Amino acid sequence: MTKLALPYDSKMLDEEFIFGVATSSFQIEGARASRLDSIWDTFCAQENTISDHSHGDVACDHINRWQEDVQLICDLGVDAYRFSISWPRVMHQDGSVNEAGFAFYDHLVDALKEQGKKVFVTLYHWDLPQYLEDEGGWLNRNTAVEFAKYCDAISARLGSKVDAYTTLNEPFCAGYLSYELGIHAPGLTGKKNGRQASHHLLLAHGLAMQVLRKNCPDADLGIVINIHPGYPQTDSAADIEATKMGGEYLFYWYLDPLLKQCYPSVMDKLTDAEKPDIQDGDMAIIGQPLDFIGMNYYTRNVYTMDANGWFSIVPPPQGNLTEMGWEIVPGAMTDMLVSLHNEYTLPPMFITENGAAMPDKLVGNQVHDQDRIDYFQSHFLAVHNAMEQGVNIKGYFAWSLLDNFEWAEGYSKRFGLIYIDYETQERIWKDSAIAYKNMLTSRALVTSE
Repeated sequence: MTKLALPYDSKMLDEEFIFGVATSSFQIEGARASRLDSIWDTFCAQENTISDHSHGDVACDHINRWQEDVQLICDLGVDAYRFSISWPRVMHQDGSVNEAGFAFYDHLVDALKEQGKKVFVTLYHWDLPQYLEDEGGWLNRNTAVEFAKYCDAISARLGSKVDAYTTLNEPFCAGYLSYELGIHAPGLTGKKNGRQASHHLLLAHGLAMQVLRKNCPDADLGIVINIHPGYPQTDSAADIEATKMGGEYLFYWYLDPLLKQCYPSVMDKLTDAEKPDIQDGDMAIIGQPLDFIGMNYYTRNVYTMDANGWFSIVPPPQGNLTEMGWEIVPGAMTDMLVSLHNEYTLPPMFITENGAAMPDKLVGNQVHDQDRIDYFQSHFLAVHNAMEQGVNIKGYFAWSLLDNFEWAEGYSKRFGLIYIDYETQERIWKDSAIAYKNMLTSRALVTSE
């Protein structure tokens, strides 16, 4: 088994650099009966939405096995655990706190802190309560207000024993994939829907940041976004323009309001009927000061201009792909991080997700996932290279701690360091988990010296 290693002079070896693992609530928790329905419960029940016709009713049974999973986190030797809180689990429809649901997270945070782990909490990882979707979901401006109320109720209790709060995970997915392309819950389509949902998600972030500042003065506060760095298919002016348009429409649509309090110039290419409704003062609310930005990276996009003068994403070449069909391009991760550093005034960054679905096979109670080890190794080096060029990156979280419910792909794709036997719920260490642990053990020896 090839080891994971960092250059001897890497800033990632510093004691202050955080290594962690990440999960999200709907993907691992199960225990559906003890919470409200979410939009993903409804989506899973529809025809032709989930590739293997599965759902999140049990998932990894984390609600019942959380102590075992905390022990996995400790045995891995990571510094931090990033997880999300299920809005439908901790709140009742009348706006009061579900005490049993909240107690689960309260105990989880306490257990992690007792073990000396840093706690990174995501307040929204796409599992909107269904009753709010029935009232319009993220197309309804009031959902942003309700999100701030939920964040207020929960953060007032957890307070600063959580080290870092992120308001949203990947508003690109929660807005564009969910309300514009319809491939994620709730499955709506149309440019206007996607743009409006995205605006209300960003507004929700800003409103939540205000209450988090009040309730958690000692915690770090931020948001998690994802970017697929863009490259033109050819050197033609049209493809270069398509790359700019695609990047702005898909990804910088979320970053520019956060850091510049405006939408990118691709907004001008939309008709008035497609543009989001924006009220006076919205951009100032969205642009709250950030203590950090979480960055999720998986792959790149290659763009070309289509016959209608709009961008088109070129399918990746066959060969060096993950099981998701995503091209493995670690150099693009470095390019993206350095370009962000050069183009924006950034707060510190964390790599809050990075990982790969691979064709894992359980043989003799072992999973020899050398391809995933190679993926992590190349992307560690990509982060190292970005830091060498001045990018302020404070930590790296592997996605994911466990195999889990992979949204529209159900349980057909495995991202975990830990293999889940979904019939028995047995947790089995993959070679990549062993390699990650060994790297962290070696790092601890280096820093102690």
